[in-house]
Amino acid sequence: MPRIDLHAHTNTSDGTDTPEELVATAAAAGVDVLAITDHDTTGGWDRAAAALPAGMRLVRGAEFSCVSDDGRGGRVSVHLLGYLFDPAHPAITAEQERLRGERVERLRAMTAKMADAGYPVDTAKVFSFLPAGATAGRPHLARALVAAGVVASVDQAFAELLYTGSPFYVPKADTPVTRAVEMIRDAGGVSVFAHPLARKRGRVVEPSVIADLAAAGLAGVEVDHRDHAPDDRDLLRGLAAETGLLMTGSSDYHGTNKTIPIAAETTDPEQFEALVAKADGVEVLTG
Repeated sequence: MPRIDLHAHTNTSDGTDTPEELVATAAAAGVDVLAITDHDTTGGWDRAAAALPAGMRLVRGAEFSCVSDDGRGGRVSVHLLGYLFDPAHPAITAEQERLRGERVERLRAMTAKMADAGYPVDTAKVFSFLPAGATAGRPHLARALVAAGVVASVDQAFAELLYTGSPFYVPKADTPVTRAVEMIRDAGGVSVFAHPLARKRGRVVEPSVIADLAAAGLAGVEVDHRDHAPDDRDLLRGLAAETGLLMTGSSDYHGTNKTIPIAAETTDPEQFEALVAKADGVEVLTG
């Protein structure tokens, strides 16, 4: 059976592998279909495509930073995976540029808060971990904290210092999730709700929110993810059956920034092909 991993990051956003290294890592792990889904950018697409080995298929995508009603009268940050959309679509390019600017300002503000509190970080050091043209994110601050000896790992930095709601956390103005679903659809792509019930990351949406998004054009939901408990995976499978959403599974690979290996979770081939059939933007590439 083909091994399909539909959620992986490079150093074009907050992973540590270059696009070429990501493709090589996936090939070495026996991955047959790989999606590149960096945060708020398509900057790694061409390099990943050029490195594609014979027989491997590449799904070009991105992970969009969004905000959603939580179904309880509040608001919560969520992520939306967009696949096979036209990267030159005006709404996509404008919103990704805005979000990258938001990320830079958020990273500067969080670094300043930590420096004011006495932590040995500064803007120059933090941004030295950001490759030219890459999307800024909290993992770059986390890596600076590891380098300074404050924490032993990126995971520890998030658990103790950089989590949502921490004294050093600074929010950013994300895209309303319904607007992101619409943008991806208008650009010929398909959207999948990323790790919607990852409770260890903070507050999550009620299932009713996912059902409403399905009615608004959401194509699928990421069910098999390391941050989903077994009961929540079952809940999402039942919800997908009720609403017609497709189900994906993926590693959310970030290189050495996270401990999860590539293809630790995978997508059923039938679900993948059904997802591709819904797209009308760019094609899946085959090496």
